[in-house]
Amino acid sequence: MTTVSKSLLPLGPTGPGAGVSVISPASYAIPERAELGIQQLRELGYVPRLGAHTQARGPLFFAGKSEERLADLHAAFADPSTSLVMAMRGGYGSNYLLESVDLALIANHPKPFFAYSDMTGMQLWLLDQVGLPAFHGPMVAADFYLEDGVHRESFQAAVAGRPYSIGGAEGLRTLKSGSARGTLYGGCLSILTSLIGTPWEPAMENKLLFMEDVGAKPYQVNRMLWQLRQAGKLNGARAIIFGEMLDCTSPGATESLLEASILSALDGLEIPVAFGLRSGHVSHQNVTLTFGVEAELNAGNEAELSLLEPAVRS
Repeated sequence: MTTVSKSLLPLGPTGPGAGVSVISPASYAIPERAELGIQQLRELGYVPRLGAHTQARGPLFFAGKSEERLADLHAAFADPSTSLVMAMRGGYGSNYLLESVDLALIANHPKPFFAYSDMTGMQLWLLDQVGLPAFHGPMVAADFYLEDGVHRESFQAAVAGRPYSIGGAEGLRTLKSGSARGTLYGGCLSILTSLIGTPWEPAMENKLLFMEDVGAKPYQVNRMLWQLRQAGKLNGARAIIFGEMLDCTSPGATESLLEASILSALDGLEIPVAFGLRSGHVSHQNVTLTFGVEAELNAGNEAELSLLEPAVRS
């Protein structure tokens, strides 16, 4: 199988005039949010190009039929004038594209692909199968449409190919102290769990793991971690970093219940655990993480995650 060279993704210009292919591999976006997000990209100097079916509405909650969304995905990577590929939003539906995605096409035209949420399965499949780094970062109608939706420093460092660090200012704090180094990997917790037992099961073992979700109750988070652990997906984990876990609460429960549920599910794993990093489903300033690169977590009185190598070369 063709694979992406470990020598970094070739990247076209990222300044004024850089092309961004915007696609909707899952659900459709609210038109007003899409328009605001596109305008924000233009103001940053990018030239957004919408896929043929990016603004489709339906069937059901999908942005077009599976074959239409897949065609847009392939066209975005094949487009020679595109420097970045970015999802309009998450939602649900990119799982239907997994069995038909052209891995050779992606490997022969590698580009940074910014997405999260429902796109976790697609991003990790491309990482596992052809070595395409996964940019777990802001999407057009989920983050760019907001005035304070994007963490500019990490986004710009990621696309410029600069190593960078994030810590307390980005919400990260220690739940269990220690230091660890390894390949950063992960995504949306509920999507990771849903892939267990499928042909697209993620290669989570022996990684420095990042996991996040939105709207899951503490007992549901505990149950998903239990399932991942029983399935062997946490075997050899170097460390686990949790996201902001936005709205992951239970009515009437204490604020500490979620953290206690996480530590209970991970009991016996002698690894560092950190919490609160704003990447993925977040309240503001969505931090870009790059899965597939070497990273280091130092969790003590303060917590810091350092991405030690770039994923692109300009």
